[in-house]
Amino acid sequence: IMRDADPNTQYTLKVNGNLDISGIMAAQTKQFKIDHPLDPEHKYLTHTSVESPEMKNVYDGVATLDGNGEAVVTMPDWFEALNGDFRYQLTAIGAPAPGLFIAQEIRGNRFRIAGGQPGMKVSWQVTGIRHDEWARKNRQPIEGYK
Repeated sequence: IMRDADPNTQYTLKVNGNLDISGIMAAQTKQFKIDHPLDPEHKYLTHTSVESPEMKNVYDGVATLDGNGEAVVTMPDWFEALNGDFRYQLTAIGAPAPGLFIAQEIRGNRFRIAGGQPGMKVSWQVTGIRHDEWARKNRQPIEGYK
């Protein structure tokens, strides 16, 4: 733990390696800072995390529709044990697909997309709310007093 010479500054914790926190980490912002992929010797690239009042997990990918204009997306075997209350987003790639829809919601760690042209690529995103045991026991209030 370090502190700048100015007594009005905050402390800084620098960790080289892994940091495992068993509990809640609160911060005004959370971000990553990595070597810039186009100029790693001279620049950094910084991104700030997406925030939510819920414990959300976001998964995405691209599916190619079969001859019937459908695709089945298979999630990891632990997916439904960790997540529930799903939200879906679909985007047709290459052409409009106004009939594109979720034909079957997640069941057995799979969901089905339908309503597009055969061979069409579809970008998908699924957001789930954590409902594992730890998450159920440790829900945080959205608002609180100082």
